[in-house]
Amino acid sequence: MKQFFKYVLATIVGILLSSFLVFIIFIGIIGYAISSAGTSGKVINVKENSVLLIKLDEIISDRTGNNPLENFDFSTFQANPQLGLNDILKYLEMAEDDSRIKGIAIETTGIETGIATVEEIRNALKKFKERSGKFVYAYSEVYTQKSYYLASVADSVFLNPAGMMELRGLAYQGMFFKGALEKLEVEAQIIRHGKFKSAVEPFMLDKMSAENKEQTRKYMGSIWNHLVAGISETRNINVERINQLADSVLVQSAEDAVKYELIDQLCFRDQYLAILRTKLGIESEKDKINFISLARYTHADFQETKLEKKPEIAVIYASGDIISGKSVQESMGSETISEAIKKARLDDNVKAIVLRVNSPGGSALASDVMWREVVLAKQAKPVVVSMGDVAASGGYYISCAANKIFASPNTITGSIGVFGMIPNMQGMFKNKLGITTDTVNTNKHADILTVFRPLTAEEKNIIQMSVEKIYDDFITKVAEGRNLTKEQVDEVGQGRVWSGEDALKIGLVDEIGGLSDAILAAKELAGLDAHRVKEFPELPDPFEELMKGLSGQGEEVLIRNFLGEEYIYYKQLKNVKKQRGIMAKMPEEFEIY
Repeated sequence: MKQFFKYVLATIVGILLSSFLVFIIFIGIIGYAISSAGTSGKVINVKENSVLLIKLDEIISDRTGNNPLENFDFSTFQANPQLGLNDILKYLEMAEDDSRIKGIAIETTGIETGIATVEEIRNALKKFKERSGKFVYAYSEVYTQKSYYLASVADSVFLNPAGMMELRGLAYQGMFFKGALEKLEVEAQIIRHGKFKSAVEPFMLDKMSAENKEQTRKYMGSIWNHLVAGISETRNINVERINQLADSVLVQSAEDAVKYELIDQLCFRDQYLAILRTKLGIESEKDKINFISLARYTHADFQETKLEKKPEIAVIYASGDIISGKSVQESMGSETISEAIKKARLDDNVKAIVLRVNSPGGSALASDVMWREVVLAKQAKPVVVSMGDVAASGGYYISCAANKIFASPNTITGSIGVFGMIPNMQGMFKNKLGITTDTVNTNKHADILTVFRPLTAEEKNIIQMSVEKIYDDFITKVAEGRNLTKEQVDEVGQGRVWSGEDALKIGLVDEIGGLSDAILAAKELAGLDAHRVKEFPELPDPFEELMKGLSGQGEEVLIRNFLGEEYIYYKQLKNVKKQRGIMAKMPEEFEIY
Protein backbone atom coordinates (compact mmCIF):
# COMPACT_ATOMS: atom_id res chain seq x y z
CA MET A 1 0.00 0.00 0.00
CA LYS A 2 2.90 2.30 0.85
CA GLN A 3 4.38 1.75 -2.62
CA PHE A 4 0.98 2.38 -4.18
CA PHE A 5 0.67 5.80 -2.52
CA LYS A 6 4.28 6.53 -3.43
CA TYR A 7 3.58 5.97 -7.14
CA VAL A 8 0.28 7.87 -7.00
CA LEU A 9 2.01 10.82 -5.35
CA ALA A 10 4.83 10.73 -7.93
CA THR A 11 2.27 10.69 -10.74
CA ILE A 12 0.37 13.65 -9.28
CA VAL A 13 3.61 15.62 -8.83
CA GLY A 14 4.59 14.79 -12.41
CA ILE A 15 1.26 15.99 -13.75
CA LEU A 16 1.45 19.18 -11.70
CA LEU A 17 5.01 19.88 -12.85
CA SER A 18 4.08 19.22 -16.49
CA SER A 19 1.03 21.47 -16.20
CA PHE A 20 3.15 24.18 -14.59
CA LEU A 21 5.73 24.00 -17.39
CA VAL A 22 3.03 24.16 -20.06
CA PHE A 23 1.54 27.15 -18.24
CA ILE A 24 4.94 28.90 -18.10
CA ILE A 25 5.50 28.26 -21.81
CA PHE A 26 2.01 29.52 -22.58
CA ILE A 27 2.56 32.70 -20.53
CA GLY A 28 5.95 33.21 -22.19
CA ILE A 29 4.50 32.96 -25.67
CA ILE A 30 1.60 35.22 -24.78
CA GLY A 31 4.07 37.70 -23.32
CA TYR A 32 6.14 37.54 -26.48
CA ALA A 33 3.06 38.06 -28.63
CA ILE A 34 1.95 41.05 -26.57
CA SER A 35 5.42 42.59 -26.57
CA SER A 36 5.70 42.03 -30.32
CA ALA A 37 2.35 43.70 -30.86
CA GLY A 38 3.47 46.57 -28.66
CA THR A 39 6.72 47.15 -30.53
CA SER A 40 5.52 46.46 -34.06
CA GLY A 41 4.42 50.06 -34.43
CA LYS A 42 7.49 51.49 -32.67
CA VAL A 43 9.43 53.97 -34.78
CA ILE A 44 13.18 53.33 -35.02
CA ASN A 45 15.48 56.32 -35.25
CA VAL A 46 18.04 55.75 -38.02
CA LYS A 47 21.32 57.47 -37.19
CA GLU A 48 23.36 59.36 -39.72
CA ASN A 49 26.20 57.46 -41.40
CA SER A 50 24.43 54.10 -40.96
CA VAL A 51 25.03 50.79 -42.70
CA LEU A 52 22.10 48.53 -43.59
CA LEU A 53 22.94 45.03 -42.34
CA ILE A 54 21.55 42.09 -44.31
CA LYS A 55 21.50 38.59 -42.83
CA LEU A 56 19.38 36.03 -44.64
CA ASP A 57 19.95 32.87 -42.63
CA GLU A 58 16.27 31.85 -42.32
CA ILE A 59 13.73 30.65 -44.87
CA ILE A 60 12.35 33.66 -46.74
CA SER A 61 8.66 33.50 -47.60
CA ASP A 62 7.13 35.67 -50.29
CA ARG A 63 5.32 37.79 -47.71
CA THR A 64 6.14 38.91 -44.18
CA GLY A 65 3.75 37.13 -41.83
CA ASN A 66 2.31 38.18 -38.48
CA ASN A 67 2.11 34.80 -36.76
CA PRO A 68 4.11 34.97 -33.48
CA LEU A 69 4.92 31.24 -33.73
CA GLU A 70 6.03 31.30 -37.36
CA ASN A 71 9.72 31.74 -36.54
CA PHE A 72 9.62 30.89 -32.84
CA ASP A 73 12.54 28.69 -31.78
CA PHE A 74 11.25 26.37 -29.06
CA SER A 75 14.78 25.13 -28.33
CA THR A 76 16.00 28.59 -27.32
CA PHE A 77 12.57 30.02 -26.50
CA GLN A 78 13.34 33.04 -28.65
CA ALA A 79 11.62 34.66 -31.59
CA ASN A 80 13.47 34.91 -34.87
CA PRO A 81 11.53 37.52 -36.82
CA GLN A 82 12.05 37.07 -40.55
CA LEU A 83 11.07 39.43 -43.33
CA GLY A 84 9.26 38.26 -46.42
CA LEU A 85 10.56 38.98 -49.90
CA ASN A 86 7.96 41.74 -50.31
CA ASP A 87 9.44 43.82 -47.49
CA ILE A 88 13.05 43.00 -48.37
CA LEU A 89 12.56 44.41 -51.88
CA LYS A 90 10.53 47.38 -50.63
CA TYR A 91 13.05 48.54 -48.05
CA LEU A 92 16.11 47.96 -50.21
CA GLU A 93 14.52 50.37 -52.66
CA MET A 94 13.74 52.86 -49.88
CA ALA A 95 17.37 52.72 -48.72
CA GLU A 96 18.50 54.01 -52.11
CA ASP A 97 17.18 57.52 -51.39
CA ASP A 98 17.75 57.48 -47.62
CA SER A 99 20.72 59.80 -47.06
CA ARG A 100 21.31 58.27 -43.61
CA ILE A 101 22.14 54.89 -45.19
CA LYS A 102 25.66 55.05 -46.62
CA GLY A 103 25.87 51.46 -47.80
CA ILE A 104 24.95 47.82 -47.28
CA ALA A 105 26.82 45.06 -45.46
CA ILE A 106 25.86 41.49 -46.40
CA GLU A 107 26.74 38.99 -43.68
CA THR A 108 25.24 35.61 -44.38
CA THR A 109 26.51 32.05 -44.35
CA GLY A 110 23.83 29.63 -45.47
CA ILE A 111 20.69 30.78 -47.24
CA GLU A 112 17.80 28.39 -46.67
CA THR A 113 15.51 29.86 -49.30
CA GLY A 114 15.17 28.98 -52.99
CA ILE A 115 17.54 30.13 -55.73
CA ALA A 116 14.87 32.21 -57.49
CA THR A 117 14.29 34.21 -54.29
CA VAL A 118 18.05 34.75 -53.96
CA GLU A 119 18.02 35.97 -57.57
CA GLU A 120 15.38 38.62 -56.81
CA ILE A 121 17.28 39.91 -53.77
CA ARG A 122 20.54 39.94 -55.73
CA ASN A 123 18.92 41.96 -58.53
CA ALA A 124 17.57 44.41 -55.94
CA LEU A 125 21.09 44.85 -54.55
CA LYS A 126 22.41 45.48 -58.08
CA LYS A 127 19.78 48.19 -58.57
CA PHE A 128 20.69 49.68 -55.18
CA LYS A 129 24.32 50.02 -56.26
CA GLU A 130 23.56 51.38 -59.73
CA ARG A 131 20.86 53.87 -58.73
CA SER A 132 22.29 55.13 -55.43
CA GLY A 133 26.04 54.94 -56.01
CA LYS A 134 26.41 53.61 -52.46
CA PHE A 135 28.71 50.76 -51.52
CA VAL A 136 27.82 47.09 -50.93
CA TYR A 137 30.28 44.94 -48.97
CA ALA A 138 30.01 41.25 -48.10
CA TYR A 139 31.71 39.39 -45.26
CA SER A 140 31.40 35.81 -44.03
CA GLU A 141 33.27 32.97 -42.40
CA VAL A 142 31.71 30.49 -44.82
CA TYR A 143 30.13 31.04 -48.22
CA THR A 144 27.79 28.36 -49.51
CA GLN A 145 27.09 28.46 -53.24
CA LYS A 146 23.83 30.37 -52.75
CA SER A 147 25.27 32.83 -50.26
CA TYR A 148 28.30 33.41 -52.50
CA TYR A 149 26.05 34.02 -55.50
CA LEU A 150 24.31 36.72 -53.48
CA ALA A 151 27.61 38.13 -52.13
CA SER A 152 29.22 38.21 -55.57
CA VAL A 153 27.15 41.30 -56.40
CA ALA A 154 29.09 43.28 -53.77
CA ASP A 155 31.79 45.84 -54.56
CA SER A 156 34.16 43.92 -52.29
CA VAL A 157 33.81 40.38 -50.94
CA PHE A 158 35.66 39.49 -47.72
CA LEU A 159 36.28 36.09 -46.14
CA ASN A 160 37.69 34.98 -42.79
CA PRO A 161 41.28 33.65 -43.23
CA ALA A 162 40.25 30.31 -41.70
CA GLY A 163 36.97 30.28 -43.61
CA MET A 164 35.89 28.49 -46.75
CA MET A 165 33.63 28.81 -49.76
CA GLU A 166 31.84 26.26 -51.90
CA LEU A 167 32.13 26.08 -55.67
CA ARG A 168 31.32 22.61 -57.00
CA GLY A 169 28.14 22.85 -59.11
CA LEU A 170 24.55 21.94 -58.28
CA ALA A 171 23.24 18.60 -57.08
CA TYR A 172 19.85 17.02 -56.49
CA GLN A 173 19.20 13.88 -54.47
CA GLY A 174 15.79 12.27 -54.15
CA MET A 175 14.70 9.79 -51.51
CA PHE A 176 12.82 6.66 -52.62
CA PHE A 177 10.45 4.66 -50.45
CA LYS A 178 9.71 1.67 -52.71
CA GLY A 179 11.90 -0.72 -50.70
CA ALA A 180 10.41 0.41 -47.40
CA LEU A 181 6.88 -0.01 -48.76
CA GLU A 182 7.74 -3.53 -49.95
CA LYS A 183 9.03 -4.46 -46.50
CA LEU A 184 5.79 -3.12 -45.02
CA GLU A 185 3.82 -4.94 -47.76
CA VAL A 186 2.23 -1.70 -48.97
CA GLU A 187 1.59 -1.37 -52.71
CA ALA A 188 1.48 2.15 -54.14
CA GLN A 189 -1.19 1.92 -56.87
CA ILE A 190 -0.36 4.76 -59.24
CA ILE A 191 -2.26 6.07 -62.24
CA ARG A 192 -0.68 9.01 -64.06
CA HIS A 193 -0.44 10.88 -67.35
CA GLY A 194 3.01 12.17 -68.18
CA LYS A 195 6.17 10.13 -68.51
CA PHE A 196 8.06 12.98 -66.79
CA LYS A 197 5.59 13.21 -63.87
CA SER A 198 8.09 12.33 -61.16
CA ALA A 199 6.04 13.11 -58.03
CA VAL A 200 5.03 9.44 -57.79
CA GLU A 201 8.47 7.94 -58.50
CA PRO A 202 9.59 7.76 -54.86
CA PHE A 203 6.74 5.30 -54.24
CA MET A 204 7.14 3.13 -57.35
CA LEU A 205 10.89 3.10 -58.08
CA ASP A 206 14.13 2.77 -56.15
CA LYS A 207 15.93 5.35 -58.31
CA MET A 208 15.14 8.09 -60.81
CA SER A 209 13.64 7.10 -64.14
CA ALA A 210 15.57 7.91 -67.32
CA GLU A 211 12.98 10.59 -68.17
CA ASN A 212 13.28 12.19 -64.75
CA LYS A 213 17.08 12.22 -64.93
CA GLU A 214 16.87 13.82 -68.37
CA GLN A 215 14.59 16.65 -67.25
CA THR A 216 16.48 17.21 -63.98
CA ARG A 217 19.81 17.44 -65.79
CA LYS A 218 18.26 19.92 -68.23
CA TYR A 219 16.75 22.40 -65.75
CA MET A 220 19.65 22.12 -63.30
CA GLY A 221 22.06 22.84 -66.14
CA SER A 222 20.03 25.90 -67.08
CA ILE A 223 20.03 27.21 -63.51
CA TRP A 224 23.76 26.55 -63.02
CA ASN A 225 24.63 28.30 -66.28
CA HIS A 226 22.70 31.36 -65.12
CA LEU A 227 24.44 31.41 -61.74
CA VAL A 228 27.85 31.11 -63.38
CA ALA A 229 27.00 33.90 -65.86
CA GLY A 230 25.98 36.15 -62.97
CA ILE A 231 29.21 35.51 -61.06
CA SER A 232 31.21 35.97 -64.25
CA GLU A 233 29.62 39.38 -64.86
CA THR A 234 30.11 40.83 -61.38
CA ARG A 235 33.50 39.24 -60.63
CA ASN A 236 34.89 39.62 -64.16
CA ILE A 237 35.94 35.98 -64.36
CA ASN A 238 35.57 33.91 -67.51
CA VAL A 239 32.63 31.46 -67.48
CA GLU A 240 34.84 28.60 -68.63
CA ARG A 241 37.26 29.37 -65.81
CA ILE A 242 34.50 29.22 -63.18
CA ASN A 243 33.35 25.85 -64.49
CA GLN A 244 36.92 24.60 -64.48
CA LEU A 245 37.27 25.64 -60.82
CA ALA A 246 34.03 23.82 -59.97
CA ASP A 247 34.84 20.67 -61.96
CA SER A 248 38.25 20.28 -60.36
CA VAL A 249 37.16 21.52 -56.91
CA LEU A 250 40.15 23.84 -56.93
CA VAL A 251 38.75 26.16 -54.25
CA GLN A 252 39.67 24.17 -51.15
CA SER A 253 40.78 26.96 -48.83
CA ALA A 254 40.30 30.66 -48.20
CA GLU A 255 43.65 31.33 -49.88
CA ASP A 256 42.43 29.50 -53.01
CA ALA A 257 39.34 31.73 -53.13
CA VAL A 258 41.57 34.82 -53.22
CA LYS A 259 44.00 33.20 -55.64
CA TYR A 260 41.23 32.57 -58.17
CA GLU A 261 39.79 36.08 -57.64
CA LEU A 262 36.48 34.90 -56.20
CA ILE A 263 37.24 36.73 -52.94
CA ASP A 264 38.84 40.18 -52.73
CA GLN A 265 40.46 39.98 -49.32
CA LEU A 266 40.95 37.68 -46.34
CA CYS A 267 40.46 39.36 -42.98
CA PHE A 268 39.23 38.74 -39.48
CA ARG A 269 36.05 40.48 -38.43
CA ASP A 270 37.85 43.23 -36.54
CA GLN A 271 39.91 43.96 -39.68
CA TYR A 272 36.75 43.98 -41.78
CA LEU A 273 35.13 46.46 -39.37
CA ALA A 274 38.25 48.65 -39.62
CA ILE A 275 37.84 48.69 -43.41
CA LEU A 276 34.19 49.69 -42.97
CA ARG A 277 35.15 52.48 -40.56
CA THR A 278 37.59 53.87 -43.11
CA LYS A 279 34.89 53.74 -45.77
CA LEU A 280 32.50 55.62 -43.47
CA GLY A 281 35.13 58.15 -42.34
CA ILE A 282 35.11 56.93 -38.73
CA GLU A 283 38.54 57.55 -37.24
CA SER A 284 38.43 55.95 -33.79
CA GLU A 285 37.98 52.26 -33.06
CA LYS A 286 35.98 53.33 -30.02
CA ASP A 287 33.27 54.76 -32.25
CA LYS A 288 30.85 52.02 -33.18
CA ILE A 289 29.55 51.54 -36.68
CA ASN A 290 25.85 52.35 -36.88
CA PHE A 291 24.55 49.02 -38.18
CA ILE A 292 20.79 48.75 -38.63
CA SER A 293 19.28 45.40 -39.54
CA LEU A 294 16.82 45.16 -42.38
CA ALA A 295 14.14 43.99 -39.91
CA ARG A 296 14.62 47.11 -37.75
CA TYR A 297 14.82 49.33 -40.83
CA THR A 298 11.23 48.45 -41.67
CA HIS A 299 10.27 50.48 -38.57
CA ALA A 300 12.47 53.45 -39.48
CA ASP A 301 11.30 57.03 -39.04
CA PHE A 302 10.54 57.65 -42.71
CA GLN A 303 8.99 60.99 -43.56
CA GLU A 304 5.39 60.41 -44.45
CA THR A 305 3.72 62.60 -47.01
CA LYS A 306 -0.03 62.68 -47.33
CA LEU A 307 -1.03 62.21 -50.93
CA GLU A 308 -4.39 61.85 -52.53
CA LYS A 309 -5.65 58.32 -52.85
CA LYS A 310 -3.79 56.45 -55.58
CA PRO A 311 -5.17 53.61 -57.71
CA GLU A 312 -4.11 50.24 -56.40
CA ILE A 313 -2.39 47.16 -57.78
CA ALA A 314 -3.44 44.07 -55.85
CA VAL A 315 -0.66 41.60 -55.09
CA ILE A 316 -2.16 38.22 -54.19
CA TYR A 317 0.20 35.74 -52.54
CA ALA A 318 -0.54 32.14 -53.55
CA SER A 319 2.06 30.08 -51.70
CA GLY A 320 2.31 26.44 -50.65
CA ASP A 321 0.70 23.14 -51.54
CA ILE A 322 -2.70 23.48 -53.18
CA ILE A 323 -5.64 22.16 -51.16
CA SER A 324 -9.41 22.62 -51.19
CA GLY A 325 -11.01 24.89 -48.61
CA LYS A 326 -9.25 27.50 -46.52
CA SER A 327 -5.49 28.10 -46.39
CA VAL A 328 -3.56 26.51 -43.52
CA GLN A 329 0.10 26.50 -42.61
CA GLU A 330 2.30 25.83 -45.69
CA SER A 331 -0.77 25.22 -47.87
CA MET A 332 -2.96 27.56 -49.89
CA GLY A 333 -6.65 26.80 -49.93
CA SER A 334 -8.73 27.30 -53.06
CA GLU A 335 -11.43 29.04 -51.02
CA THR A 336 -9.01 31.55 -49.48
CA ILE A 337 -7.18 32.42 -52.71
CA SER A 338 -10.33 32.49 -54.84
CA GLU A 339 -11.95 34.88 -52.39
CA ALA A 340 -8.86 37.11 -52.48
CA ILE A 341 -8.89 37.24 -56.30
CA LYS A 342 -12.64 37.96 -56.27
CA LYS A 343 -12.20 40.81 -53.77
CA ALA A 344 -9.48 42.37 -55.93
CA ARG A 345 -11.66 41.94 -59.03
CA LEU A 346 -14.67 43.66 -57.46
CA ASP A 347 -12.65 46.47 -55.85
CA ASP A 348 -13.06 49.47 -58.14
CA ASN A 349 -9.88 51.11 -56.84
CA VAL A 350 -7.82 48.02 -57.80
CA LYS A 351 -6.83 48.56 -61.42
CA ALA A 352 -4.64 45.48 -61.95
CA ILE A 353 -3.78 42.22 -60.21
CA VAL A 354 -0.41 40.54 -59.67
CA LEU A 355 -0.68 36.90 -58.65
CA ARG A 356 2.51 35.82 -56.89
CA VAL A 357 2.71 32.05 -57.26
CA ASN A 358 5.11 29.93 -55.24
CA SER A 359 3.71 26.41 -55.29
CA PRO A 360 4.63 22.85 -56.35
CA GLY A 361 0.91 22.19 -56.98
CA GLY A 362 -1.52 19.86 -55.29
CA SER A 363 -5.21 19.12 -55.81
CA ALA A 364 -6.24 19.37 -59.47
CA LEU A 365 -9.79 20.29 -58.45
CA ALA A 366 -8.64 23.08 -56.13
CA SER A 367 -6.32 24.36 -58.89
CA ASP A 368 -9.26 24.50 -61.29
CA VAL A 369 -11.34 26.48 -58.79
CA MET A 370 -8.62 29.15 -58.55
CA TRP A 371 -8.02 29.11 -62.31
CA ARG A 372 -11.68 30.07 -62.81
CA GLU A 373 -11.27 33.14 -60.59
CA VAL A 374 -8.17 34.17 -62.57
CA VAL A 375 -10.19 33.94 -65.79
CA LEU A 376 -12.97 36.10 -64.34
CA ALA A 377 -10.46 38.63 -63.03
CA LYS A 378 -8.75 38.82 -66.43
CA GLN A 379 -12.08 39.80 -68.00
CA ALA A 380 -12.29 42.78 -65.63
CA LYS A 381 -8.69 44.04 -65.38
CA PRO A 382 -5.09 43.05 -66.26
CA VAL A 383 -3.72 40.01 -64.43
CA VAL A 384 0.04 39.41 -64.27
CA VAL A 385 1.66 36.36 -62.70
CA SER A 386 4.98 36.54 -60.85
CA MET A 387 6.52 33.11 -60.31
CA GLY A 388 8.72 32.49 -57.28
CA ASP A 389 11.03 29.56 -56.58
CA VAL A 390 8.49 27.01 -57.82
CA ALA A 391 5.33 27.51 -59.86
CA ALA A 392 4.75 24.07 -61.28
CA SER A 393 1.95 21.60 -61.95
CA GLY A 394 -1.05 23.04 -60.07
CA GLY A 395 1.04 26.17 -59.57
CA TYR A 396 1.28 26.52 -63.35
CA TYR A 397 -2.40 25.59 -63.75
CA ILE A 398 -3.52 28.69 -61.80
CA SER A 399 -1.03 30.86 -63.70
CA CYS A 400 -1.72 29.98 -67.32
CA ALA A 401 -4.76 32.23 -67.86
CA ALA A 402 -2.96 35.49 -66.95
CA ASN A 403 -2.30 38.30 -69.42
CA LYS A 404 1.42 38.02 -68.78
CA ILE A 405 3.67 35.62 -66.84
CA PHE A 406 7.03 36.56 -65.29
CA ALA A 407 9.51 33.98 -64.01
CA SER A 408 13.00 34.12 -62.58
CA PRO A 409 15.65 32.34 -64.70
CA ASN A 410 15.91 29.98 -61.72
CA THR A 411 12.19 29.36 -61.24
CA ILE A 412 11.07 25.73 -61.50
CA THR A 413 7.89 25.60 -63.55
CA GLY A 414 5.92 23.47 -66.02
CA SER A 415 5.24 19.94 -64.75
CA ILE A 416 2.01 19.91 -66.73
CA GLY A 417 0.71 16.47 -65.79
CA VAL A 418 -1.59 14.72 -63.32
CA PHE A 419 -1.67 11.54 -61.24
CA GLY A 420 -3.67 9.58 -58.74
CA MET A 421 -2.26 7.31 -56.04
CA ILE A 422 -4.10 4.85 -53.78
CA PRO A 423 -2.03 2.73 -51.38
CA ASN A 424 -3.02 -0.92 -51.03
CA MET A 425 -2.26 -1.69 -47.37
CA GLN A 426 -3.97 -5.09 -47.20
CA GLY A 427 -0.69 -7.01 -46.86
CA MET A 428 0.65 -4.78 -44.10
CA PHE A 429 -2.51 -4.98 -42.00
CA LYS A 430 -2.89 -8.74 -42.46
CA ASN A 431 0.70 -9.96 -42.33
CA LYS A 432 2.37 -7.36 -40.12
CA LEU A 433 -0.44 -6.47 -37.74
CA GLY A 434 -2.80 -9.44 -37.95
CA ILE A 435 -5.71 -7.20 -38.95
CA THR A 436 -8.21 -8.32 -41.59
CA THR A 437 -11.25 -6.57 -43.00
CA ASP A 438 -14.56 -7.70 -44.45
CA THR A 439 -16.77 -5.56 -46.67
CA VAL A 440 -20.41 -5.31 -47.68
CA ASN A 441 -21.17 -3.22 -50.79
CA THR A 442 -24.51 -2.18 -52.26
CA ASN A 443 -22.83 -1.77 -55.64
CA LYS A 444 -19.90 -3.32 -57.42
CA HIS A 445 -17.36 -0.52 -56.94
CA ALA A 446 -18.68 1.15 -53.77
CA ASP A 447 -15.31 0.68 -52.02
CA ILE A 448 -13.14 1.58 -55.03
CA LEU A 449 -10.99 4.00 -52.97
CA THR A 450 -10.35 1.65 -50.05
CA VAL A 451 -6.79 1.00 -48.87
CA PHE A 452 -7.69 -2.51 -47.66
CA ARG A 453 -7.63 -4.29 -51.04
CA PRO A 454 -5.98 -3.89 -54.45
CA LEU A 455 -7.72 -2.16 -57.34
CA THR A 456 -9.15 -4.42 -60.02
CA ALA A 457 -8.11 -3.94 -63.65
CA GLU A 458 -11.52 -2.40 -64.33
CA GLU A 459 -11.13 0.06 -61.45
CA LYS A 460 -7.66 1.06 -62.59
CA ASN A 461 -9.13 1.78 -66.01
CA ILE A 462 -11.89 3.92 -64.45
CA ILE A 463 -9.32 6.04 -62.57
CA GLN A 464 -7.05 6.20 -65.63
CA MET A 465 -9.92 7.65 -67.68
CA SER A 466 -10.44 10.29 -64.98
CA VAL A 467 -6.72 11.15 -65.06
CA GLU A 468 -6.78 11.41 -68.87
CA LYS A 469 -9.81 13.71 -68.78
CA ILE A 470 -8.20 16.06 -66.24
CA TYR A 471 -4.92 16.08 -68.20
CA ASP A 472 -6.80 16.95 -71.40
CA ASP A 473 -8.60 19.73 -69.56
CA PHE A 474 -5.27 20.97 -68.16
CA ILE A 475 -3.51 21.23 -71.54
CA THR A 476 -6.64 22.74 -73.13
CA LYS A 477 -6.61 25.57 -70.60
CA VAL A 478 -2.88 26.10 -70.99
CA ALA A 479 -3.28 26.19 -74.78
CA GLU A 480 -6.04 28.81 -74.51
CA GLY A 481 -4.17 30.92 -71.99
CA ARG A 482 -0.82 30.79 -73.76
CA ASN A 483 -2.14 30.98 -77.34
CA LEU A 484 -0.68 27.58 -78.23
CA THR A 485 -2.14 24.44 -79.72
CA LYS A 486 -2.94 21.48 -77.49
CA GLU A 487 -0.34 19.49 -79.38
CA GLN A 488 2.32 22.10 -78.58
CA VAL A 489 1.39 22.05 -74.89
CA ASP A 490 1.38 18.25 -74.79
CA GLU A 491 4.85 18.23 -76.34
CA VAL A 492 6.30 20.37 -73.52
CA GLY A 493 3.93 18.84 -70.96
CA GLN A 494 3.81 15.15 -69.96
CA GLY A 495 4.78 16.31 -66.47
CA ARG A 496 8.10 17.75 -67.65
CA VAL A 497 9.77 20.33 -65.40
CA TRP A 498 11.50 23.41 -66.87
CA SER A 499 13.66 26.25 -65.58
CA GLY A 500 12.24 29.74 -66.00
CA GLU A 501 14.83 30.48 -68.67
CA ASP A 502 13.86 27.41 -70.72
CA ALA A 503 10.15 28.04 -70.09
CA LEU A 504 10.57 31.41 -71.81
CA LYS A 505 11.98 29.72 -74.92
CA ILE A 506 9.04 27.29 -75.22
CA GLY A 507 6.31 29.84 -74.57
CA LEU A 508 5.23 28.87 -71.06
CA VAL A 509 6.22 32.29 -69.68
CA ASP A 510 6.45 35.74 -71.27
CA GLU A 511 9.33 37.51 -69.55
CA ILE A 512 12.20 36.98 -67.15
CA GLY A 513 11.82 39.07 -64.03
CA GLY A 514 10.78 39.18 -60.41
CA LEU A 515 7.91 40.54 -58.35
CA SER A 516 8.91 44.18 -58.91
CA ASP A 517 8.97 43.65 -62.68
CA ALA A 518 5.52 42.04 -62.60
CA ILE A 519 4.09 44.97 -60.63
CA LEU A 520 5.61 47.41 -63.13
CA ALA A 521 4.11 45.43 -66.04
CA ALA A 522 0.68 45.45 -64.35
CA LYS A 523 0.97 49.21 -63.92
CA GLU A 524 1.71 49.64 -67.63
CA LEU A 525 -1.10 47.30 -68.71
CA ALA A 526 -3.53 49.29 -66.55
CA GLY A 527 -2.23 52.59 -67.95
CA LEU A 528 -1.39 54.00 -64.51
CA ASP A 529 0.93 56.94 -63.81
CA ALA A 530 1.08 56.23 -60.08
CA HIS A 531 -0.05 53.41 -57.85
CA ARG A 532 0.17 51.81 -54.45
CA VAL A 533 0.25 48.10 -53.63
CA LYS A 534 -2.56 46.39 -51.76
CA GLU A 535 -1.77 42.88 -50.52
CA PHE A 536 -4.14 39.92 -50.40
CA PRO A 537 -5.27 37.72 -48.66
CA GLU A 538 -5.63 39.94 -45.61
CA LEU A 539 -3.35 38.75 -42.80
CA PRO A 540 -5.26 37.35 -39.82
CA ASP A 541 -5.07 38.88 -36.37
CA PRO A 542 -1.75 37.91 -34.66
CA PHE A 543 -3.50 36.80 -31.47
CA GLU A 544 -5.85 34.62 -33.50
CA GLU A 545 -2.85 33.09 -35.24
CA LEU A 546 -1.21 32.47 -31.87
CA MET A 547 -4.23 30.55 -30.65
CA LYS A 548 -4.24 28.43 -33.80
CA GLY A 549 -0.53 27.80 -33.37
CA LEU A 550 -0.87 26.64 -29.79
CA SER A 551 -3.46 24.10 -30.93
CA GLY A 552 -1.26 22.53 -33.59
CA GLN A 553 1.40 24.66 -35.21
CA GLY A 554 3.64 24.59 -32.13
CA GLU A 555 3.97 20.84 -32.55
CA GLU A 556 4.81 21.31 -36.23
CA VAL A 557 7.47 23.91 -35.41
CA LEU A 558 9.05 21.55 -32.87
CA ILE A 559 9.16 18.73 -35.45
CA ARG A 560 10.66 21.04 -38.06
CA ASN A 561 13.33 22.27 -35.64
CA PHE A 562 14.16 18.72 -34.54
CA LEU A 563 14.36 17.19 -38.03
CA GLY A 564 16.12 20.14 -39.69
CA GLU A 565 16.90 19.39 -43.36
CA GLU A 566 15.14 16.01 -43.08
CA TYR A 567 11.80 17.72 -42.28
CA ILE A 568 10.97 17.80 -45.97
CA TYR A 569 10.82 13.97 -46.10
CA TYR A 570 8.56 13.85 -43.05
CA LYS A 571 6.31 16.38 -44.78
CA GLN A 572 6.25 14.28 -47.94
CA LEU A 573 5.06 11.16 -46.13
CA LYS A 574 2.57 13.18 -44.09
CA ASN A 575 1.06 14.75 -47.20
CA VAL A 576 0.56 11.38 -48.89
CA LYS A 577 -2.06 10.69 -46.24
CA LYS A 578 -3.80 13.99 -46.98
CA GLN A 579 -4.05 13.53 -50.75
CA ARG A 580 -7.58 13.37 -52.10
CA GLY A 581 -8.60 12.87 -55.70
CA ILE A 582 -6.41 13.53 -58.74
CA MET A 583 -3.26 15.55 -58.10
CA ALA A 584 -1.33 18.08 -60.19
CA LYS A 585 1.84 18.22 -58.14
CA MET A 586 5.63 18.11 -58.12
CA PRO A 587 7.72 15.95 -55.77
CA GLU A 588 7.54 17.17 -52.17
CA GLU A 589 11.25 16.76 -51.49
CA PHE A 590 12.39 18.81 -54.47
CA GLU A 591 15.53 20.75 -53.54
CA ILE A 592 18.69 21.74 -55.37
CA TYR A 593 21.84 22.41 -53.35
